[in-house]
Amino acid sequence: MIGAVLAGGAGSRMGTPKAGTVLAGRPLIAFPVEAVRAAGLDPVVVAKLETQLPEVGCPVIHDGDARSHPAAGIVAALRAAGGEAIVLVACDMPFVAPELLDHLARLDAAAAVPRVAGRLEPLLARYGPASVPALEAAIERGGALNEAITELDPQIVEEAEIARFGDPGRMTSNVNDPGDLAAAERLLAAGARP
Repeated sequence: MIGAVLAGGAGSRMGTPKAGTVLAGRPLIAFPVEAVRAAGLDPVVVAKLETQLPEVGCPVIHDGDARSHPAAGIVAALRAAGGEAIVLVACDMPFVAPELLDHLARLDAAAAVPRVAGRLEPLLARYGPASVPALEAAIERGGALNEAITELDPQIVEEAEIARFGDPGRMTSNVNDPGDLAAAERLLAAGARP
């Protein structure tokens, strides 16, 4: 099964492309790619053609959709998976546990999305090929990704289930700006598991 690392964002809040932002001496994207690999999944990076990427050590799938919508990257990954389900993780989630990715991969669900602190986490989820029509519709109408997720009627992976693999809030946290980056650096320096 493919473990798709989504790297299509522009990184405007970070001030530099997120995938190559340095965290603990390594590109930010290296952390989820390694987690995907450790989960026994085949890592691929999904990015826009113009996205600046560091060396990622795995295949890169270019999302050819000119519109900037995270669902476009998910659709590109699903197409590359050749009719199989995928596990998706954002490139800015350095603390996701391989065990959680493996758990998502093993679920027997057309779509499965974690919910942490009452919020769905659609950029850390399992998607099957049946998800494509709802995702494409969200892209067409410019709707929020969470609206498409609701239409998919996914299996919700609740916080108590996620907690078996580590701190749910930490695993689903994103590094969006320099403050988040500094916080992630402090966590890693204190021995937090990437």
